[in-house]
Amino acid sequence: MSQIVVRMVKERLYTIHNADAFEWLRACPPRSIHAVVTDPPYGLLEYRPSEIAKMKLGRGGVWRLPPSFDGAKRRPLPRFTVLTEKDKHALRTFFLRFAELLYPALVPGAHVFVATNPLVSHLVYPSLIEMGFEPRGEVIRIVHRLRGGDRPKNAHDEFRDVSVLPKSCWEPWGLFRRPCEGRVQDNLRQWGTGGLRRISDEEPFRDLIQSLPTRKNEHEIAPHPSLKPQHFMRQIVRAALPLSRGVILDPFMGAGSTIAAAKAMGLRSIGVEIDPEYFTMAANVIPRLASLDVSEKSNGAAARLR
Repeated sequence: MSQIVVRMVKERLYTIHNADAFEWLRACPPRSIHAVVTDPPYGLLEYRPSEIAKMKLGRGGVWRLPPSFDGAKRRPLPRFTVLTEKDKHALRTFFLRFAELLYPALVPGAHVFVATNPLVSHLVYPSLIEMGFEPRGEVIRIVHRLRGGDRPKNAHDEFRDVSVLPKSCWEPWGLFRRPCEGRVQDNLRQWGTGGLRRISDEEPFRDLIQSLPTRKNEHEIAPHPSLKPQHFMRQIVRAALPLSRGVILDPFMGAGSTIAAAKAMGLRSIGVEIDPEYFTMAANVIPRLASLDVSEKSNGAAARLR
């Protein structure tokens, strides 16, 4: 297995591993993980090492720069419309392998939140279902960002009234569950899993979440190309453990936004990241992301979650 690094913070224990996620899952003790919250990069053309290198240089490859209307520098975004049939097959195969290794590591009733994209989610979900996971719907992250809506490439002036794709304003998170043992109430008593934690006594967890884009100060702390905002991630990790006990896993940790959100909410978590650069970044920024106050720009939602 790749090098493993363990870090403890204050009274809360979180462990992050610089390792291949599949190798780590293969060695993971059975029935030891209570929830998964992850944004997988593997199997997509954009995240191959050669394309990541081009993205970091700011030119070439399949990463695209959104149009600038105010003169500000734009961050590159992945473009999922250039996948070949071979790429799509590799994506399906990747998630079959992922689901096969993940299933035994989870306790019964564990929920799995998987960030995806409207253009590839139909390739991702069947693999998890085939491996025995129950589909539990989608969590829709409503976020307005500069992706899609572009005019035809190299024909902008000729077809000024045409957009190739609609401007994306939402991000689907597939929601799956390892089947419960018996009734949900039995599973909750035995494993602490099977349901989702409510927002409050009056409000259930909902599958539609208004989300601000990742804030500038978060990007400055952790300049990862697909960093998810703490305002959103804290809502997800809180819902993932209905009794606030157990361990949340992010097998594709990136810069550690899931782990930071779990720490901020007082929850135990494990992160795995294969890229040494991103692992080092996560080790440095998780405490800083976790300490951010996100309540002012979330209409009080984060404050209600504490």
